[in-house]
Amino acid sequence: MKNELITYAQGIHAFDTGYLRPQLVAVHLIVHNRRAAFIDTGTYETLPLALAVLDSLGLTPDAVDYVMLTHIHLDHAGGAGVMMGAFPNAQLVVHPRGARHMSEPSKLMAGVEAVYGKERTRQLYGELQPVAAERIIEAHDNTTLHLGDRALLCIDTPGHARHHIAIFDTQSQGIFTGDTLGISYRELAVDGRPFLFPTTSPSQFDPVALRASTEHILALQPEAAYLTHFGRLPAPCQHAPELLRRLDDFVRIAEDAARDLVREVGIGGTAKNALHEAISAAISPKLRDYLLAEAHAHGSRLSDAELISILNIDIDLNAQGLAIWAAMTA
Repeated sequence: MKNELITYAQGIHAFDTGYLRPQLVAVHLIVHNRRAAFIDTGTYETLPLALAVLDSLGLTPDAVDYVMLTHIHLDHAGGAGVMMGAFPNAQLVVHPRGARHMSEPSKLMAGVEAVYGKERTRQLYGELQPVAAERIIEAHDNTTLHLGDRALLCIDTPGHARHHIAIFDTQSQGIFTGDTLGISYRELAVDGRPFLFPTTSPSQFDPVALRASTEHILALQPEAAYLTHFGRLPAPCQHAPELLRRLDDFVRIAEDAARDLVREVGIGGTAKNALHEAISAAISPKLRDYLLAEAHAHGSRLSDAELISILNIDIDLNAQGLAIWAAMTA
């Protein structure tokens, strides 16, 4: 797979994993005094790209000190096991809630199979490779790690998932936010203005926690955020009000759908167990229409069909996550 290295300032790089479509999942790399830290991994298919990137920078696999996971959703962490197998000096950095799933990934894999089925899961993610427990660092809130003399601060950022951290690079004053600070696809930028929206995918979405985590990130006054979906977001504090407004709108859409369905079917017994599926079906077209309207209001010149081709994965996953949350709170 051909890949182009994206180079930012102060030793920060990124590359496109090619997962599902171009510019969907970025892996970031910090290089400092010839030591390296990867942030997020993509899937098992990312490893050849990661090795090629190291080689292009004149580094060998033993230069990698850390593989850091913002969280353990498999578009972010599916390649952790194979990367750790290839990087003999690396330690895996992960939220304490995610650590056990990295050393024993069977339950994580089973959860993904429940969503996608076994065959599709294997196509997307291969066979997850376990990481030896002694090579795992559990990154509690305010854990500071060092890449040489460069301090990397891990902060607990629940809301998208309870096993989510962000990594603040004190040298560049940049922060690697995984999914906490939302999604900003390059195709949706207009005249250099990013289009930023939340990701509420299942199954641990919590809007109150996500808002608090966003405000925690902003309190650090980062100069840039590095999003897994996708790449560098300059001046994130300027874009946060738009992100939080859309988060509130997502929640309102979910609450309205849940309220309407509760009136129809109630929430007791079997009806409650299946309620999130019905809510998801109700949310999805409303979320689609909302995001299309927001993209056009932002100035996008793409057609509705082009926008849907970019957003359809997120519309589906966001509707599911919102529905699970709304069903629990109905």
